[in-house]
Amino acid sequence: MNANRRRYLGIIWLTILLTGVTALGQATVKVEGKGFSEEKLKSALMARDMPYRVIVPPKYLSDGAARFPVVYLLHGLTGHYSNWTDKTKLMQYSSDHQFIVVTPEGDNGWYTDSVSTPNDKYESYIVQELIPEIDKKFRTLADREHRIIAGLSMGGFGAIKFGLKYPDKFSLVGGFSGALGAAGWTEKNAGAIAKSMDLAFGPDEVSESRKANDIFRLVREVTPDQQKALPYVYLSCGTEDFLIANNRDFLKLLNDKKIPHEYREHPGGHDWVFWDEQVREFLMVAERRMKK
Repeated sequence: MNANRRRYLGIIWLTILLTGVTALGQATVKVEGKGFSEEKLKSALMARDMPYRVIVPPKYLSDGAARFPVVYLLHGLTGHYSNWTDKTKLMQYSSDHQFIVVTPEGDNGWYTDSVSTPNDKYESYIVQELIPEIDKKFRTLADREHRIIAGLSMGGFGAIKFGLKYPDKFSLVGGFSGALGAAGWTEKNAGAIAKSMDLAFGPDEVSESRKANDIFRLVREVTPDQQKALPYVYLSCGTEDFLIANNRDFLKLLNDKKIPHEYREHPGGHDWVFWDEQVREFLMVAERRMKK
């Protein structure tokens, strides 16, 4: 290779590193100035484009052969996929770890296939479309042991539910201030805050959809053989959070069923101060689990 060609290739490589764009993997990763890549998936199940953001570790851009575990982070009720990157120091925290981090859009759909809106299939979308998209488009370690999901409030419910319903897909699940009893709440027994739950699960307190998405029921009915296949569970809740009793009830059930987990209570409420601290903690837990 002559000197001019070496110089030319060196300029290209330097440009790649400085702009945060790499074409060495399955797809070009365009990292925005804020540190994430803005993406869209043309969803057949949702009948619309579904946005999501992706954060890749620094090594992803510098080592075109390396593959990485994936952490999916789910937002809460009234939130959006952009919350994790806009309201926390997630980019700073993730730079200390070797994870691809994905933040999907869940609207107010409770990460469930809605009984009232045919094209709001948030559960099927994430499991059947988004996860395969990420594994195809990015250099992931595309197996259960290297796939993790967590979320806050509504997203905490969704993440724990995905772990219980799809234990073959996740090795670690986490809920921060999780609305874990959501499948049992209706506008009649919980007020206006539960209107979105009626839309997702149906207004009937004993509907088939509510039974299928009741994570308390899923845990109570788990068999010893099924228990062995479950992912490790991480739970946390602030002591001033209105969902603290709900989380303690779920903790008792995990203890009764001897499902491997860890639970943390800290002073704090249902807010981004608590969730910012928890996403930092959870990434450290995830790294320790990966090392095992």
